[in-house]
Order: sequence, then structure tokens, then C-alpha cells
Amino acid sequence: MGKKALIAGSTGLIGNELLQILLNSKEYDQVTAIVRRPLYVKHSKLDERVIDFDRLEEYIGLFAVDDVFCCLGTTIKKAKTKEAMWKIDVDYPVAIAKLASSKGARKFLLVSSMNANPDSPIFYSKMKGKLEEEIKRIPFETTSIFRPSLLLGERDEFRFGERAAAAIFTKMPFLFGGPFKKYKAIEGRVVASAIYQVAQKEVTGLALYPSGKIQEIGR
Repeated sequence: MGKKALIAGSTGLIGNELLQILLNSKEYDQVTAIVRRPLYVKHSKLDERVIDFDRLEEYIGLFAVDDVFCCLGTTIKKAKTKEAMWKIDVDYPVAIAKLASSKGARKFLLVSSMNANPDSPIFYSKMKGKLEEEIKRIPFETTSIFRPSLLLGERDEFRFGERAAAAIFTKMPFLFGGPFKKYKAIEGRVVASAIYQVAQKEVTGLALYPSGKIQEIGR
């Protein structure tokens, strides 16, 4: 019998790439994708569930899986307010982790941010840092936190900041050497590949993966 996986955030850049990897892998017999809108993806392994994330506890049966992949995240442009953004980036992932832990999930793999820091004066970095703190408290056999830098890849929305930074990286990669190497952009598919590969390792405890390590594993 293969494993069962649950993925949240499969409409995003990393999540979409990761979903395809999971569906085409030999290790998983079933992949449950919890989404707010339909994926329009057809696959024999896919169990797509369009749910209300504000009522996650009503879907507790879905969380009886082996591995949980959380790629949830939004922008202030989409969320409109910091409070709404916090709900999507922190409250939902923490609720998912707690429900999965209660149903016996062994591994939790989380996409965070390179500059995650609960004490940061920058809202986004502080938010991701607080998220990591909460996830670390939940008892999984294995907790893997990924901190990618600037992401490269095609999104379903235009992000001017990312597009501009990606252009700089593409035309002047020499700027990202030495002490600035950790800021080197990384492709969403590489992050997804690294997450998948880490999930197959039989290790326990907490592990943090900075962008350079993600690049090394995922390429």
C-alpha cells in the first residue's frame, strides 16, 4: 500500500508543481487537495475537496493521511487587509497542522519564507516567523520547513515586485554571489521537487531548509 498525502495551496506556484509531482509519483496512492475553488485537474489518484477553510474542523476525516504538504499563502493585494492575510498565511496552516496531527499524520512539510522572523519589524517576515513558531509546537514525527528566496515561475496573477526582481536576476546573476548568494532566485518547480524528495526521507524531528539547500536538493 502506498501513502496518502494531503496538500493545501495547490493553486499557487509551488503547490501546483508539487501536486503534479505527487500525482505522478509511485509513493502515493491517494492525494487529497483541499481547495477554495476547483482545480480542473483530472487524475485517478486525486481526491479534490472544495471546502470552507473557516470551518476546517468539519472536514476532519480528510486529515487522516501520512504526509501533509502546506503551500498556503497570499499577498496583501489579494487579501486586502493584514488581518485577512494573517488568516490565510498563519491561522489556516496552523489549524490544518493541528487537525492532521490529531488524525495521526506523520509528516508536515511547510513552505515559509527566507526572512521568516517572529521579531521582525516587517509584517510579512514577522507573520511567517510566527507561523513557524506555531507549527514547531505541533507534535509530528517529522516537521520540515522550507524557506525559499524569490520565486521564479508562471503565476496566475501579476506581481510587479517579483517580476522586476526576476528580470534583474536573469540579466545580472553575478549580483547574487558571495554574501548575497542566499538571495538567489529559485524556480517554483525546484522548490516543489525538493519538498517531495524530503518527504521521502525516513528522518524524524525538525529540519529547516534555506533556499540554497532547497536548490541543492531540488535541482
